Amino acid sequence: MATVAEALALAVRYHRAGALSQAEPIYRQILSLDPQHVVALHLLGVIAHQRGDNDRAIDCITRALRLKPDYVEAHANLGVVLRELGKRDEAAASYREALRHKPDYADALNNLGIVLRDQGKLEEAVACYRQALRLQPDDPEVRNNLGIALEELGKPEEAVACYRQALRLRPEYVEAHSNLGGALTRQGKLDEALVCLRRAISLKADCAEAHNNLGVALIEQGKWDEAEASLRHALRLQPHYAEAHTNLANVLREQGKPDEAVAHSREALHLEPHYAEAHNSLGAALVDQAKVAEAAACYRQALALKPDYADAHHNLANALREQGRPDEAIAGYRQALRCRPDHVEAHLNLGMTLLLLGRFEEGWPEYEWRRRCREFPPSPFPQPWWDGSDLSGKTILLSAEQGLGDTLQFIRYVPLVKQRGARVIVGCPPPLLRLLETSAGIDHLAGSRAGLPPFDVQASLLSLPGIFGTSLATIPAAVPYLRADAASAERWRQELSPVRGFKVAIAWHGNPTNKDRQRAAPLAQFAPLARLEGVRLLSLQKGDGAEQLPALAGRLAILDLASCIDDFRDTAAVLANVDLVITVDTALAHLAGALGVPVWVALRWAADWRWLRHREDSPWYSTMRLFRQPEPGNWEAVFERMAAELRDRCLPMGSPCGKTSPTCAPQGGGPEGQV
Repeated sequence: MATVAEALALAVRYHRAGALSQAEPIYRQILSLDPQHVVALHLLGVIAHQRGDNDRAIDCITRALRLKPDYVEAHANLGVVLRELGKRDEAAASYREALRHKPDYADALNNLGIVLRDQGKLEEAVACYRQALRLQPDDPEVRNNLGIALEELGKPEEAVACYRQALRLRPEYVEAHSNLGGALTRQGKLDEALVCLRRAISLKADCAEAHNNLGVALIEQGKWDEAEASLRHALRLQPHYAEAHTNLANVLREQGKPDEAVAHSREALHLEPHYAEAHNSLGAALVDQAKVAEAAACYRQALALKPDYADAHHNLANALREQGRPDEAIAGYRQALRCRPDHVEAHLNLGMTLLLLGRFEEGWPEYEWRRRCREFPPSPFPQPWWDGSDLSGKTILLSAEQGLGDTLQFIRYVPLVKQRGARVIVGCPPPLLRLLETSAGIDHLAGSRAGLPPFDVQASLLSLPGIFGTSLATIPAAVPYLRADAASAERWRQELSPVRGFKVAIAWHGNPTNKDRQRAAPLAQFAPLARLEGVRLLSLQKGDGAEQLPALAGRLAILDLASCIDDFRDTAAVLANVDLVITVDTALAHLAGALGVPVWVALRWAADWRWLRHREDSPWYSTMRLFRQPEPGNWEAVFERMAAELRDRCLPMGSPCGKTSPTCAPQGGGPEGQV
């Protein structure tokens, strides 16, 4: 018959092999013979933990410790169970007790480091990991854990070095590959990150963390569909993975699916109510639903949990700006920058908010941070950026950026650059090429890189106001600085001559790729204008938004000219023959302003920085009037006010509406579709 020692040795062999069902009855048999056998009692508790019965585990292990208070391994394993139960303080106490009896216990030091990291005591955690490594220098798991803590301490380079060391010790260490990939993603080294993450997945296809990290790397590349697929796969593997729910919510927001984004953020918070990143993500999704006040509450909750959370400070500032509280927003951006001085979006939004308040001297330098944003394409040219220095005898390339309206607004600076003695090349989008042939100071106009002449320095058009130190008082505001082609204008004069009455060119939908997706009003909002006797609405809307015209045929009399227009030179020729332009914040507003055509711009509650605050005029365009929403979402008040002013001030100059149709037929048919 086997002795107790022999039985214990057999049970331990089974246990180490993972054969719990063979080991457990032997431990029980030993305890039936010796109820105070501390080793069997302790290991029976370990099996209970492995089976998920942590209450039973704690009972067995604490009974063993009552019998043998200096039982080091039991203290350490009790710590493991307590940490899993979320009892971090008690878990740390158990590890410390193990170390009191055995100071060179490397596993206990590693586990204590894990608990301390859970508690946010990162410096102490790092100290534990380093002590464990002095005892066991070749332990890849401790190297990996040290990397995690160092990254959270804001030491990414040291963290990457730890992950690489872990992989040298264990080349197929899945978690280290995944963590290295995540760290490289955060450093912007996306190609290398993807290699690491795909290696992790090749080693362990069901590693949810690696699929989550791959999703994050794909987000950084703007590959939203692939990112969504990776994150959904992570959640199939681990449905209660709060971080993956949060990341998926961010992807769904970018894809214009705010309802789904809110659902995943709420699920993340259901799983981890104190997950600051999920509160932040939920806030962002609520902003997309125009629930700004609720979003601000989410950001504040995130900051209550994580006061140094730069992204939450930044997002709260965005919400405050959206609520019309720019001074508070500025304070929020500055707080975000105290937490993370290189927070690109916080710098940029701080700049735009300062510009919104007319604080141009402070705002332009911050606005330059836009060139570091992921969405900003890097220059393909090696030539240096112009800093405002003398240009005599040099050639400069001025590049368009962002939207067509931005180019139209800031092309006014070309003559100032020309005055510095430069030969000026302007690169612009093809739709503007023929129009900008009329712009002063341009020596060469290019619509692509092909055939671009040599140049010495480069600058973005939107950087010129800062380079010239533009203030509200020094905006180069003389208009017109663009002109319609005389022959085209005459052709359109003849085309529109049968249209009687006060001719109003309209557009209601901005560029859908613009980050500000709210630069649009429903076409139906123009109804008060369309009902005015003697007013003829001429649609110049192309692309997104134009599909609203057929739906309103028979209800609004609108002459659709868009199909007769090829580019902005044609549009300028049309504008030379209208009495007024009415548009939301689109390129059409800038074109009308640059041509010196009267233009009314309908602005949403939180309008773009260039329109400043509380003004009905624009220092950029002398012929422009601004009509602002009195509260978020209220377009009705804007267009009712426009209709009232048009009726009272403008229509006496107009003439009755005729009935003859021009070449470009109006949208719709019957009496209401006639001109």
